[in-house]
Amino acid sequence: MKRTLMAIMVALPGISAAAPPATVHDMTLELATTLASGTLAQCREYDKKGVAVVVDRGGNPVVVMRDDNVGPHNTLAAQRKAYTALSTKTPTQALAEKARADADSANLTTLPELLLLGGGVPVVFNHEVIGAVGVAGMGGAEFDGKCAAQAIEKALPAR
Repeated sequence: MKRTLMAIMVALPGISAAAPPATVHDMTLELATTLASGTLAQCREYDKKGVAVVVDRGGNPVVVMRDDNVGPHNTLAAQRKAYTALSTKTPTQALAEKARADADSANLTTLPELLLLGGGVPVVFNHEVIGAVGVAGMGGAEFDGKCAAQAIEKALPAR
C-alpha cells in the first residue's frame, strides 16, 4: 500500500503539495459603519437626506442608516442598488446608462433583485469587490451615487 501511494506521488508531482490559501478581504462592521455614516454626512453637506445601505461580498446588509423623515421605500431601493453594484461589480449609474443604450443590457431590468438606477457603488479593496454601498432619497440617482463614491474614496483612498 505504501509503495502504491509513493508511486502515485512520484508519478504526479505537485499533487501532494497543497495550494496556498486565498487571501480574502471582507466588509467589516467597522468599515460598513464608516461608509454608511460617511455617505450620509457627505450628502448632508449638500443639505440632502436619505438612506445608505452597505452590503458584504455575499449581498447581505451589514449596515442600514437612514436620516429622519425619509420615505420607507428608499431603504429597499438603497439595498437593491447596493446588491446590483455588488453583483455586477459596476456602479449602477453606469449600468443604467448602458441598459438604456444596449438592448442586451436592458434585459437586466427583468431581474427583480436588480435595480438599474444610479446610487449603487461597489467597494473595491486590493482589486477585489468586498461589498457595495447603496444610496436612495438624496435627491436623484446621480447625486445618490456621487455621495456613495465620495464616502468610499474618503474611507479607502488607496484602493
